[in-house]
Amino acid sequence: MSTPHVLVIGGGIAGAAVAYFATRGGARVTVVDAAWHAASHVPSALVNPVRGQAGQVDKRAVAGLRLTWSLVTALAEAGVRVPHGQTGVLRPIPDDHIRQKFERHLSPQVRHTWLSPARVPVPLAPGWTHVLHLPEGGWLDGAAFTAGLLSASGAQVVRARAEAWDARSVALKGGGVLRGDAVVWCGGAVGSSWAGERGTHRAGTLLTLHRAATDVPVSFGAYLAPAAEGGVLGATFEAPTPTWQQPALPLSSLRWLLSKGEALTALGGLQVTGRWSGTRLAELVAERGADGVWRLSGLGSKGFLLGPLLARHVAGDVLRHLTV
Repeated sequence: MSTPHVLVIGGGIAGAAVAYFATRGGARVTVVDAAWHAASHVPSALVNPVRGQAGQVDKRAVAGLRLTWSLVTALAEAGVRVPHGQTGVLRPIPDDHIRQKFERHLSPQVRHTWLSPARVPVPLAPGWTHVLHLPEGGWLDGAAFTAGLLSASGAQVVRARAEAWDARSVALKGGGVLRGDAVVWCGGAVGSSWAGERGTHRAGTLLTLHRAATDVPVSFGAYLAPAAEGGVLGATFEAPTPTWQQPALPLSSLRWLLSKGEALTALGGLQVTGRWSGTRLAELVAERGADGVWRLSGLGSKGFLLGPLLARHVAGDVLRHLTV
């Protein structure tokens, strides 16, 4: 039987991970990438199984977290460096009521410890009542991880925008058609708007800092974390929109972000060196559509927690379908 040829639309974390697992499953892969996947190029992303200000835990979170770290290790063994820190994540909690919400969502599979603020190894701002320590969490460089997976996949990358597609072909903007045995759409926030879809788009901003405010990521409302160079302060906080819009940072949002950072720890002496803004698409889809096109999109803020895990499932489904 000939080698199956899989066409992947989108080169962000979803598309890069699908390409990685599809090639390891024996497929030949071509990735069509317009290089507009800003959300996957975040300079320091949290790998955090306990999400939001209610402590929600996806049932796949632990498996996803462990797969992501195993891929970082595999890339390092292949000579691809991904800046990261598997240092744990600290979630300061303001009161007993919020702690109860977190405890309702926690399961024995999520390794965790409750600490008093006085026992935390980083200096927290006053006002926190409890701190949840998640020792298996951490941070990683999103751009390096995404590029590493794509490079390690060995996939052919076509730098173009996909204009139309069906179950076996992709038409490129400006001319040209790619043909294969299967198509996987991983278009993300920008791609979904290009396709004329409406969804839930959430924009946010991350400020890069000349040094890390804390050695361990700290997160509640916003997050502080180390980065490959210096540190970051970020959050996804703008009002949701039905389509993608060019991210911006209004002055009011900047004030809000800085206030959230100061509520976590003292920011005195830190210098802002740059800004990253991006938009995440919610409403997860990881399946084959009625048109025969597979889709992995809508990862939201869980791109580096669940993206590789779901990509492995989608790539496996594609290859099983092609070999039946």
